[in-house]
Amino acid sequence: MFDTLSESELLDLMRGAQHRERVAIAERLLAAGRLCQRRIRDSGTDNREQWCIDNWEAVAAEVGAELDISRARASSQMNYGIELLERLPRLAAVFAAGEVDFRVIAAVVFRTGLITDHDIMATVDERLARNAPGWNWLSRDKIAEIVDWHVRQADPDAVRAERSADADRHVEVGPSRHGVSEFWGSVRAPDAAALDRRLDELAAMVCRDDPRTARQRRADAIGALAAGASALACTCGSGDCPARENSGADTGQIVIHLVAEAQSVTGDGAQQPGLLPGYGAVPAELMPDLASRAKLRPVAGGAQLRAEPHYRPSASLADFIRCRDLTCRFPGCDRPAEVADIDHTVPYPIGPTHPSNLKLLCRAHHLVKTFYAGPGGWSDRQLPDGRVIWTSPTGRTYTTKPAGALFFPQLAIPTEALTLPPTAELPKRGVMMPTRRRTRAQERARRIKWERGRNHAKTAADPPPF
Repeated sequence: MFDTLSESELLDLMRGAQHRERVAIAERLLAAGRLCQRRIRDSGTDNREQWCIDNWEAVAAEVGAELDISRARASSQMNYGIELLERLPRLAAVFAAGEVDFRVIAAVVFRTGLITDHDIMATVDERLARNAPGWNWLSRDKIAEIVDWHVRQADPDAVRAERSADADRHVEVGPSRHGVSEFWGSVRAPDAAALDRRLDELAAMVCRDDPRTARQRRADAIGALAAGASALACTCGSGDCPARENSGADTGQIVIHLVAEAQSVTGDGAQQPGLLPGYGAVPAELMPDLASRAKLRPVAGGAQLRAEPHYRPSASLADFIRCRDLTCRFPGCDRPAEVADIDHTVPYPIGPTHPSNLKLLCRAHHLVKTFYAGPGGWSDRQLPDGRVIWTSPTGRTYTTKPAGALFFPQLAIPTEALTLPPTAELPKRGVMMPTRRRTRAQERARRIKWERGRNHAKTAADPPPF
């Protein structure tokens, strides 16, 4: 379609698409905020604000299911919507008209979050709505700077303090490609220096015939540290290696799970890559070496498994469920198997401990299913091939598929079909829900009070001009 358009028409198309994108984002966020307002307003008085999974989290689960995004992202969008509706209505109108980019909205919502006086907030909202359309071209830092300028004029104690470099320290690990991963971050200088020195020490503990480069040995030293080893094993392969004793260094109990077909583990026949959940494929050529240093646990096929006469599944049944599902089975959630609960779709003992009635749920979504069930709540139905059909409080349906079956089709072979009665309405179980020390609103008020107090003390100690 673009080949027939002139350059001027292409520019017009870009401008129109940008405007529609802004309007669409505004509609999504404001709709999420309005839904949240209604649900919390109509939730009754059953003390759910004290629940660990409160009404806000329940709405986030439904928004995440509808948009196919995580609970955290759904919660973030709800927060933007609530802030625009309740604290920034004039700016919300400008945003909905497509005049302001979301980058500006995100900065404004965060940087006005410490304003507590309603009249001051209304004044700031009016100023921002009038000026924000002219800020779309600014960088992120410049947007923050000009929003802070308006906030400082109205309420100096409400200016967000910059995070210190020390407060922002972190380490991240993420998948890369071809069976390797990357990690990055920011740590305190003494810790960084110590780590750098330790990697050099470990890399030097091999003989001169080790085939790896110095950079490769430093990289492998990270694995040795993670395993609790006190030395890096040499890979020269010689029986007379002077560094051979390093191979017997004690290791800790660090456990990672890698899923692979039997032929890939043994190196026989056609080999398929293994799967390291959360990090992706591990090349087939690496599998035999990894297997030689690992504890192997064959996973029984689902067709071999039958109902078990107790609530807690056996190790073999649990292994199958975790390999088949890999992640939480709630719509929009991908929390990994190692931190997920094994849930009975039809509650035990009405529903048996059987592969056709078991699935993984992260703790938050397990609580959502348990305590936000019954009429007007969530319900789920599991099929023998592992699919789960969810029905939301508004009657909308979502189907999730087991992630492991996408990589290993044999895990998708249907298990035994069960004839189970419909789930009866569960009794109210609020006394069993984990509770929080402070409600969401109380925690927010506490944080705002602390940050405003810190800002006030700093200004009093070093008053303007500063």
